[in-house]
Amino acid sequence: MSIATKTGDKGETSLMYGRRVPKTDHRVDAYGCVDELNSALGLARAATDGAFIKEEILRAQKELITMMGELATSPGDLERYRKDGFEITTSSMVDRVTGVIDELEKDKSLYPKDWVIPGASVASAALDNARTTCRRAERRVAALVNDDKNFNIEILRYLNRLSDLCWLLARKIEQVDRGDSG
Repeated sequence: MSIATKTGDKGETSLMYGRRVPKTDHRVDAYGCVDELNSALGLARAATDGAFIKEEILRAQKELITMMGELATSPGDLERYRKDGFEITTSSMVDRVTGVIDELEKDKSLYPKDWVIPGASVASAALDNARTTCRRAERRVAALVNDDKNFNIEILRYLNRLSDLCWLLARKIEQVDRGDSG
């Protein structure tokens, strides 16, 4: 089977379970932005040597895959999606990220005295890029919340936390690069 299915040549794509929608659909835009975020995090993970940071990024990437599947499913097919054994974004995922943030924030030296200018290192810049990509995904998901009153708000909460985590991990990399013990 070829990756080039040609079914999207006229500006449409399929959601899970085959529903066809325009590629401009808010849902497609949202999961596309989350896919971009996952790729940006992959670059950040490849650019860093820190085991803790690599592990946190990989955990987030795996959670984003769960999120993308959920976002790529029409609200009318979500019950089937769950019955088929697929997971959805949960408050425990949000709580996990919040817990990592809480631990990192115990080190007040992570907070610079001035505005951050991305680019101190490739790894920290990659995380700052992932952070801004995450914020774009968050804005696109917010449009879905407006479209669907039964939308899983945990997706929006997760992205909000993840952008904060990306910022903190970038500062952690800069701290290590400077040789600060924190």
